[in-house]
Amino acid sequence: MKTSVRHNTGKLYVAIVVATLVVLFTAPALHAQEEHMMPASPNVTYTSGDGVETGGYLATPPRSGPHPAVLMIHEWWGLNVDVTRLADALAAEGYVVLAPDAFRGSLAQTPQEAMAQLRSTPQEQIAMDLDAAIDFLKSHQAVDADRVATLGFCFGGTQSMHLGTRTPGLAAVVTLYGSGPIQDADALGMIPDNEPVLGIFGEEDGSIPISEVNGFESALNARNVDNTISVYPGVGHAFVKSTTYNQGGAPEAAWNELVAFFNDTLQ
Repeated sequence: MKTSVRHNTGKLYVAIVVATLVVLFTAPALHAQEEHMMPASPNVTYTSGDGVETGGYLATPPRSGPHPAVLMIHEWWGLNVDVTRLADALAAEGYVVLAPDAFRGSLAQTPQEAMAQLRSTPQEQIAMDLDAAIDFLKSHQAVDADRVATLGFCFGGTQSMHLGTRTPGLAAVVTLYGSGPIQDADALGMIPDNEPVLGIFGEEDGSIPISEVNGFESALNARNVDNTISVYPGVGHAFVKSTTYNQGGAPEAAWNELVAFFNDTLQ
């Protein structure tokens, strides 16, 4: 069960992301050899704004389209099997899902490696690559371009928020425990045009204080953005994984919430 679900009508950059995430991922629970942490196999390519070919993993529903679509942005590790399995799970619900590679083939297995690749990858490059991913997804023949949302986990949750601030024509914005939730209503940019917003957080997240979650909600309310902010008890950061999303408890409840949100918003 969640602590709260509130329905209302009411830039975070690399340095801050690194500072908050390092605290979390030094935990001994990480096992670099686990299968879900291994490299994914990209199956689509597209050209970024600087002319570099990049790409990601595209998952499609079994039925013919056009379908609503979701850009699913990975954690700070990079494009691994974990996010592609979640993409497959969401595609099975009737969505075209693109998991873009925000680090151009770099994949971390330890927190130290993740921190290094995050610090060494220019924020401008990440934004440019994700913008190209959105353009690719909207132009895909199986996609209804008027029903495209963005979703991210951890690092990806932060990127999803910022995509919402700068990208016109999104149908929804979702962040799962994106570090540095926006606190200033003026920094929301285009998010009021891209509503509704769903934010999912863990009550015991050491990197995102509840005060920041409340500040994010207040900023959204100040701009009259339709939003749902959910805080799940008994869990910390990064609790929705391909290994947990269908195993009961808070991870499965959060996954079901985001699927229901997309069903209500995009279908």
